Amino acid sequence: MVERKIESKSKSAVAICFLIAFVFGAVAGTLVESQINMLALQKLGVGIPFETRLSTWMHDLGNFSLVYAVIFGSSFLVSQLAALLLTRFTGASLRTFWCAFGAALGLWVTFKVVDMIAPMPILIASTRTAGGMFSMVASAALSGALFAKLSKLGKVAAAPAMAILLAAGLALPSADVQAQSNKPYKVETFADGLENPWSMAFLPDGRALITEKPGRLRIVNADGKLQAKPVGGVPQVLYSGQAGLFDVLPATDFAQSQQIFLSYACGTRSANHACVSSAKLGANGLENVKEIFRSQMAKSGSAHYGGRMAWLPDNTLILTLGDGYSYREEAQNLSNHLGKIVRINADGSVPKDNPFVGTQGAKPEIYSYGHRNVQGLVYDEANKRLVAHEHGPRGGDEVNVVTPGTNYGWPKATYGIDYSGATISPYKEYEGTQQPAIYWVPSIAPSGMTVYNGDLFPKWKGSFLVGALKARSVSRVVLNGNKATEEEVLFKDLGERIRDIRTGPEGAIYLLTDNTDGKVLRVSPK
Repeated sequence: MVERKIESKSKSAVAICFLIAFVFGAVAGTLVESQINMLALQKLGVGIPFETRLSTWMHDLGNFSLVYAVIFGSSFLVSQLAALLLTRFTGASLRTFWCAFGAALGLWVTFKVVDMIAPMPILIASTRTAGGMFSMVASAALSGALFAKLSKLGKVAAAPAMAILLAAGLALPSADVQAQSNKPYKVETFADGLENPWSMAFLPDGRALITEKPGRLRIVNADGKLQAKPVGGVPQVLYSGQAGLFDVLPATDFAQSQQIFLSYACGTRSANHACVSSAKLGANGLENVKEIFRSQMAKSGSAHYGGRMAWLPDNTLILTLGDGYSYREEAQNLSNHLGKIVRINADGSVPKDNPFVGTQGAKPEIYSYGHRNVQGLVYDEANKRLVAHEHGPRGGDEVNVVTPGTNYGWPKATYGIDYSGATISPYKEYEGTQQPAIYWVPSIAPSGMTVYNGDLFPKWKGSFLVGALKARSVSRVVLNGNKATEEEVLFKDLGERIRDIRTGPEGAIYLLTDNTDGKVLRVSPK
């Protein structure tokens, strides 16, 4: 009986030691994540006083630490049980080594597993670099060493620390939106049988071109019938994650030239780019296919390409580009194309009046910078302005009126936080950066946009219709100058992820649904 009481007390003591070391590791890891993110901003020239650093860490303790506690706690429990077991065979003198080494190795393996199954390439931003990864696993090693010092190795027959595992997780906020109750429209299926359609463009004869993300270009007849055979001759596309075939844009003189432009991901998963090719749409497929632009620098992973295109009145081509997700600081670096909007001529050459032509070290194609992942783009002819929207992280989706040479802030300033809950920047506004016309918190995941210029919905004329993937709706936004003055949520009742949205030649609205069995929906008045 006495031996059982002693063993029970021993187990309780080990559990308390584990709890102390676990809390220490969760807090230390949060500190490391927070300060590494601040260091990345400092390298961009962002000033961060001590009070801001402290408040940022406190914010992350209430957000990021909940996510990190689950990741760290699971790895720490397994690693420390394994360390105690190994100590039985190697002797108590190696207890600190095994506990520290096991904690570091366990966290590193857990990071790799989480990144394999998470939708984003890297969940914990600080682990993007070797130095950041080392700092995170070093904090885990300190926790393991602390556990070894605090605990006394006894005959531990079971895992007394199971009760310490946290039930907390990352609770992403859901959008609190209200759909329109009095619907002045009807929705019909115009075309179906599409695999993850990404973009749609109408041709002068009433047909429509539709890109499918896996790398196919399809033609839909004016009556909505999908031609069975994809268009041949499409350039080779990298299809992985968010990579694939993106936008299709007919030339301004398509009726005469039959020329189209395609944007897509190219290269390999370890070294890829966003590319644009021009081609002639012939009777038997694409002809004279020519790559006219390839973003630099090469990046790894398959996220954040941008990929939308539009013509300016001077017949120059605008292309949006993403930051590559793991390269977010590069959005502020003018020596590459990541996180930029670029402007080129139809043959791929650089317009002489681009804002950074002649600037030493800057890519001459750059039109604006400081973007995250721009997937909506339209030129508003009535008001002579270029308007784009981009994905924020966890919150902070934006609509921007784009002007040449302007810095749109990412990641120096953002209304969002990281998917893990960690702070990306303590600033929503920062000197030298442009504020958005409208932003969304929580995220709606905008993708695709049109400025409605038809006659079927007179009350919506001049409005920007922003498709949303996560919110499964369309936001109608009215812009007055550089500020949104009105917003209305439409088509929420459809329950569809909207990948693209277009104004048809007859004034109807066309929605592309983001599904493996995707559709084109036609919205017209009742």
